[in-house]
Amino acid sequence: MQQFIDDTSYLLSVDFVQTSLIASAFLGILSGVMTSLIVQRNMSFSVHATSELALMGAAAALLFGLNVGFGAVVGSIVAAIVLALLGLKGQQDSAVGVVMSFGMGLSVLFLHLYPGNSSTAMSLLTGQVVGMSSNSLGLLVATTAIIVGSVVLFWRPILFASSDPIMARASGVPVRGIAVGFAMLVGLAAAQSVQIVGALLVMSLLITPGAAAVQITANPVKAVLWSVLFAEIAAVGGLVLSLAPGVPVSVFVASISFAIYIICRIIGARLRRGATRDEVQAAKRLEPAPHHDHDH
Repeated sequence: MQQFIDDTSYLLSVDFVQTSLIASAFLGILSGVMTSLIVQRNMSFSVHATSELALMGAAAALLFGLNVGFGAVVGSIVAAIVLALLGLKGQQDSAVGVVMSFGMGLSVLFLHLYPGNSSTAMSLLTGQVVGMSSNSLGLLVATTAIIVGSVVLFWRPILFASSDPIMARASGVPVRGIAVGFAMLVGLAAAQSVQIVGALLVMSLLITPGAAAVQITANPVKAVLWSVLFAEIAAVGGLVLSLAPGVPVSVFVASISFAIYIICRIIGARLRRGATRDEVQAAKRLEPAPHHDHDH
């Protein structure tokens, strides 16, 4: 245990690890802001498909000697727009399946053709936050600013369109435009997540924290705040725990996210039981007292 602490302390003093910590912190903010809205909009399956096309774009960029981060962004935005357009009229599941299989097929081809180091290609699947370049960090910071700014700016229409799309459409809210725009934000978030936690475990940051948050609060703003906290704990905590053993960061990120989700499920169940008991007690107090007729 002491060796683990010593190794972790030493590695945390290294410049490139500190850069990776900053990257993890920004990824936590970016993921946390998006995840509860993704859960509310029932887009969990779409996130997986988007991450596959982000992987496809990143693999293509790797093969052709381009910026991997930029390739992931292009691939995921294309995926997001295609999913938003194909998924209309109740065909979301089949559209996601089609896009996901296509993206994975091309990813396998590009990674197979890549002549360089196989560990570089593997990191696209399992994540590689340590050794992140300053260009990639700059792209992550810019993406976080765009996503947080967009959600804050369009919070009310996004929330309205998510909770009651029929009423929102009747009220003049551009529901389809919001769907495409939100899908693009999901694409940007997935592209950044793929670089750090890998395509296989993107959901551990873009779905699990939001799924945990909605277990303990019904308030949308509080859900976002809890999601950001949970995503930060998973992203930063996962990186710190992965340093000494040298295990891919995605393993610890996924494990921490899952543990948080289980704890929130237990807390949520107890909160609901308590609320039910309170409702029963309140109903009993409101019941009229039994009226007894006395014979004289």
